[in-house]
Amino acid sequence: MGAHVIVTEVDPLPALEAAMEGFRVMPLREAARIGDVFVTVTGDTSVIRREHLEVMKDGAVMANAGHFDVEIDKGRSPSSRGGRVRRIRGFVDEYTMGDGRRLHLLGEGRLVNLAAAEGHPAAVMDMSFANQALAVEWIVKGRGSLDPACTPCRPRSTTRSRS
Repeated sequence: MGAHVIVTEVDPLPALEAAMEGFRVMPLREAARIGDVFVTVTGDTSVIRREHLEVMKDGAVMANAGHFDVEIDKGRSPSSRGGRVRRIRGFVDEYTMGDGRRLHLLGEGRLVNLAAAEGHPAAVMDMSFANQALAVEWIVKGRGSLDPACTPCRPRSTTRSRS
């Protein structure tokens, strides 16, 4: 849709795959200086740290779509360095850095689709967990009679059409 996307990946193989898909790939310490919107999706802790916050542009937006609220290091708040934090609208906190730059954090760094949007309804989660439980029950009941194999999700068609 016209966005200039930069992938920041520490694992060489996914970084190479991203580059082969046409994305720019660079370390976050470099991307932090030029990016406008940062979305973490790692599930790891402290992905965006103080060293990155200190070089981000005025008005940068950060969101977490990975896991819990540990990917963006909020513990290094600007208030400890002469800045301040304030809620500027629902689900948007503005971090004013000591030098006057403003960084925006969506959903307090929690999973943005759940914290700042409708996410997925509880019924979807219920069905997902029910399916997982039924699969485990099937495996336990079939113990000893199941062949080691990959089972397709849909039965294969026995007829083939010719063009």
